[in-house]
Amino acid sequence: MKKNVLQLFGILALTASFFTSCSSDNNENDKPSSTFVVDANNFQGTIADGEVTLEASKTYKLTGKLQVNSGATLNIPAGTKIEGVGGTASYIAVAQGGKININGTASNPVVMTSGLTTKKAGDWGGLVICGKAPINRVTGGASTAQSEVADLTYGGTVANDNSGSIRYLRIEYAGAAFNSEKEFNGVSLFGVGSGTTFEYVEAYQGADDGFEFFGGTVNTSNLISFGNEDDQFDWTEGWNGTNTNWYGKLSFGKGNRGIEADNFEFGFANTPISSPTITNITLVGPGSAPTSGTWQENQAMKLRRGTKAIFTNVVLSGWARGVDVEHDETLSFIGTALKLSSVNFIADVTTKTRGTKTVVAPATSGVVVDASAVLASELTTATGAGNGVGAPGWAASWSVGF
Repeated sequence: MKKNVLQLFGILALTASFFTSCSSDNNENDKPSSTFVVDANNFQGTIADGEVTLEASKTYKLTGKLQVNSGATLNIPAGTKIEGVGGTASYIAVAQGGKININGTASNPVVMTSGLTTKKAGDWGGLVICGKAPINRVTGGASTAQSEVADLTYGGTVANDNSGSIRYLRIEYAGAAFNSEKEFNGVSLFGVGSGTTFEYVEAYQGADDGFEFFGGTVNTSNLISFGNEDDQFDWTEGWNGTNTNWYGKLSFGKGNRGIEADNFEFGFANTPISSPTITNITLVGPGSAPTSGTWQENQAMKLRRGTKAIFTNVVLSGWARGVDVEHDETLSFIGTALKLSSVNFIADVTTKTRGTKTVVAPATSGVVVDASAVLASELTTATGAGNGVGAPGWAASWSVGF
């Protein structure tokens, strides 16, 4: 009898445990992960909490601003398409403390593009990410600021800040303009930290820069900037990052420079000083002949306003000028913290280097000086991003334009 009673109690205990477990699991499954409600046909609003995961089987019409706030996460699976249809009103912004995980693959990238019937540069905004890593708008790197698009706070002291993981993403026809002085880039990285993954991303035929870095410490690899109407790559405000495999090409009859690089416009010596390293880079221009109108600043690289940078394995082709170094602070870094090694001028680069001292009023132009020492070495077998001026192998399947 005693044995039977013990067995009965054991059975009752297991049964209670089973129902408690089931009840707990059901409650967890029934609980929404975010209060944000996704409408694929009217994709906009603020993700203020939890996680939102999109479905690759749907096309999302970005009709306004989609903002990911602190503590919230947006997950975008491979093969998802997001179509911007609202000009400057439609863009994706990640605020400080928010995260975006773009999980594309080489065979199935995530695509953010125009949703208009006839697609063109500037049809929608772009992707804006704001982090807590240092910027130099106030010397010392502890400052914060408001982003020029999306009006969000960025900057701070968290060098390893994590805004998520972005892999195999293609952004097309972005760069909508508010006015002649203010417009979106394909991707704008404001104070983004080194904890963020940013690789295999293409900015294609946008109306402003392809990629612009506003301070921060984010590292990148395998970036393509193709046919954007201003600079293919741009940095300022003390950006420091380690980078590999960049490919930039002007196309579609418009464009400015391959790279425009600053330390800070209003403080050439502000700290932290912009000082990225870029290994394996190709920049293809419009040819050396056009030097006016659309091509007024026909330069592969304009390094100015006190920036540092180390480039290794470089291919430049089709530019009026290869490397233009401007301002006294920038010139002072030549040969040490500012140099290019293993450079291959493949074809049609009229002037390899030029230096210009800081303009001192009332002069209207700076004094041109020798900047040839910025070329630490030339190498006719250098491959740049991987295949000279041609499409690099790592761009296969997920990119367009080549």
